Amino acid sequence: MDVTLQLTIDCADPAKLVTFWSEALGYVPEPAPGGHPTWRAYWEDMGVPEEELTEGVGETPESIVDPEGQGPRIWFQRVPEGKTAKNRVHLDLKVGGGRGVPLPERTRRITAKVDRLTATGATMLRIMDEPDMDYYGVVLRDPEDNEFCVA
Repeated sequence: MDVTLQLTIDCADPAKLVTFWSEALGYVPEPAPGGHPTWRAYWEDMGVPEEELTEGVGETPESIVDPEGQGPRIWFQRVPEGKTAKNRVHLDLKVGGGRGVPLPERTRRITAKVDRLTATGATMLRIMDEPDMDYYGVVLRDPEDNEFCVA
C-alpha cells in the first residue's frame, strides 16, 4: 500500500483521551518502540532536541493502535489552544450492525455502547430516533468536547 492513515486529534490532555478512546474503540495504548520505557525515552535516544520535548510530552502514551492491526493509528497531539468550534470531521462508531439488523436490536446495541461511553467520560448531545427512516443514532462528545456518533 502506498498510503497509510493516521488520525490526529488535537487535545489538551493526551492521556485522558488515550484512556477514553481505547475503551471506545477497543484499541490499546501504543507502546514505545525498541523496549524503551516511554516515548520520551525513545525520542531522547533518537536525538530529538530537548526544546522539542516540552514538559510531559511522551511520558505517558499519546497514541493508540488497533490490536488486530486493521484500523488506523490515532495520535493525540497536545496543543495549547482549546476547542473553539464544531468539528469539521468526526468519528462514527458503527456498532448497530447496519440495516440488516432489526431496528430494535440496533437500538439496543447502540444504547449499550452509549451507556459504556458515558460511564467513561462522554456526554450525550442528542438522540436521532427516526423509526420512519429505519434509523437510530446518538451524538456524543468525548472528554474534550469532540463530537462523535454511535450508530
